[in-house]
Amino acid sequence: MGVVALFALIVLIAGIVIGFSGPKSKGVVAITAILLLVSISSFMAIRALVGQPFQWMYSGSFVTGPVPVVVDTLSAWFILVINITFVTGAFYGHYYLKAYQMPSSKIALHWIYFVLVYGSLTATCAIQNMLVFLIAWEVMAVGAFFLVIFESDKSKTLRAGINYLIQSHIAILFLTIAFIWVYTTTGSFSFEAISQFSATAKPYRSFFLMILFMIGFGTKAGFIPFHTWLPHAHPAAPSHISGIMSGVLVKIGIYGIFRIATYMHQDYELIGIFILLLSLSSGLFGIINAAIHRDIKKMLAYCTIENIGILGIGIGLGFIGLGTSNYLLIFLGFGSALLHTFNHSLIKSLLFFSAGSLYQQTHTRDMEKLGGLIKQMPQTAMLFLVGSLAIGGMPPLNAFISEFLLYSGLVKGLMLPGSFNMVLMVTSMAVLAVIGGISIFAFSKFFGIVFLGTPKTSLYHKPHEVSLGMRLPQYAVIVAIVTVVLFPSFYLRILSTVVAAAFPRFQAMPLAEIEAITSIIQWVGWYSLLFIILILGVYAIRKLITKKQTETIHATWGCGYVAPNAAMQYTGKSFSKTLAKLLYFFVPEKKKYQELRSYEIFPAKRNHSTYYSDFFEQVIIDNLIQYLLNFMNFFQFIQNGKLQRYILYGLFFIIAILLGLAFTLVYGIFS
Repeated sequence: MGVVALFALIVLIAGIVIGFSGPKSKGVVAITAILLLVSISSFMAIRALVGQPFQWMYSGSFVTGPVPVVVDTLSAWFILVINITFVTGAFYGHYYLKAYQMPSSKIALHWIYFVLVYGSLTATCAIQNMLVFLIAWEVMAVGAFFLVIFESDKSKTLRAGINYLIQSHIAILFLTIAFIWVYTTTGSFSFEAISQFSATAKPYRSFFLMILFMIGFGTKAGFIPFHTWLPHAHPAAPSHISGIMSGVLVKIGIYGIFRIATYMHQDYELIGIFILLLSLSSGLFGIINAAIHRDIKKMLAYCTIENIGILGIGIGLGFIGLGTSNYLLIFLGFGSALLHTFNHSLIKSLLFFSAGSLYQQTHTRDMEKLGGLIKQMPQTAMLFLVGSLAIGGMPPLNAFISEFLLYSGLVKGLMLPGSFNMVLMVTSMAVLAVIGGISIFAFSKFFGIVFLGTPKTSLYHKPHEVSLGMRLPQYAVIVAIVTVVLFPSFYLRILSTVVAAAFPRFQAMPLAEIEAITSIIQWVGWYSLLFIILILGVYAIRKLITKKQTETIHATWGCGYVAPNAAMQYTGKSFSKTLAKLLYFFVPEKKKYQELRSYEIFPAKRNHSTYYSDFFEQVIIDNLIQYLLNFMNFFQFIQNGKLQRYILYGLFFIIAILLGLAFTLVYGIFS
């Protein structure tokens, strides 16, 4: 009780102090509050991981029933992921927001909601009562909405925020339906009622319940076709919020799927196949869109969808392992998903922070207007390069570890009986390999267009390296990435504990095979690291030898053409045009230009622009909205602007209430 009360008290006091503190102190107060909250939650999480879970039971009310607050190993893992990203995000955001000329009240609200969202996220991981869970989820969704619309004076930002809020409430609607279904069957709002429902349900009812949860949690996580809020919300939000949304906010959807998975008792294989196919589609769709978009943050948003797909492949594989009682597959599937949750949180926060540094210095997210920034922002370029290599799963960086586990699981899945399973695993490996290849392509395009070459347009002022306060959190993230590289066995031991505790019916972990896989990962990581050190060593020796020599800079050889033009460089569109044309059906291109007429002998100057739209948004979402608007038009006669009609509506409403009351009284007398 004391820990929970202290946690809530810090959130409350932090909100009050932020409101009354000076403009320059608000960020410092928020960072202090986050550090205090992180210390408390990390202490409970670490205790849970070493076998001492935190448990507290609130008596609740006659509506909710008892409210268990539990920090077990699964909660602990996600809480620690949240903590790392929020700490780095708070420090980065404090210095990032200094460039904004905003009213003090807006800065105060931003930091108040920042602390509130952290509190609601950790509460969501610990609460195991359906009604109270939905309340915490709602607080998180509304708080994140206000963080997204920080620049609310921009109509595009407001639209993105409202889009996010609407889709968040669609997710809440499906979660509510699922929870009500469980409650009407079991009479309890406890999460344990889900286990009771699944254990006694008729065939396929567990599967349909999981579908409802997948829509609810999958909308937050960003699985297709419930992903359409991400490409709008991520670019609209400040960069530290984009990093937190991609790093941990979407992961709370993954936590929800994991939590529900621990209560399932039936239809494992069917659920696993469904999640696996959905995830393969999400990963492929996300990375294709990331490769063709030229808005820096929109590209990173689609990359988030891709990595959610990779996470989902692991979850689907884990479910198939549960259905076949394959303990190694359970660990490799769920373990790879949990580790990739951590890895992606680190990498994507690093990439969004670096993108924020670019935006602060250039005031544009359009990579077509940028170029040659490695000369003005060398540290940001190197930070982004590390993130780009990591997100592509390149050894020795951390995503390689989780993806190696995932590939190992798919290889082990080939041994499952049945030709369907073999086809499914081979297809999954092929799609995963394509996703990895396109990821390297996408980030090669990004780095080459933005950091290499020469500037394509004249910016308002010359870019320079961002402040040390914005760079230090990014270096801290890289340190965390390196720990996964150097100590994979440490993380895999923790993951085996988490998976075994989350699925106690399947605790017979094949330790010998896990140790063999860990050993391979360890050696690959060390050799790759040794190779990088060798390269850096050669570079350092060369630098030392040439230090005292005179340096002369010449233009790059132009194949005989001595008047180079910045416009002759590759653009982002030309880089990915072939891929976009090949997959035009999934990445529809819109063009804005005026056709030449046959009679125009001397045509006037014209502008030509293109952009890519989201397939699911264009084909499904926009059409549904249009059908809804057409349907609502049939009821326009109700709101006709005539005061007499509105008074008549009120009279009808009052008469209906009186008739209902009279009917109730008569029924009570005669019954």
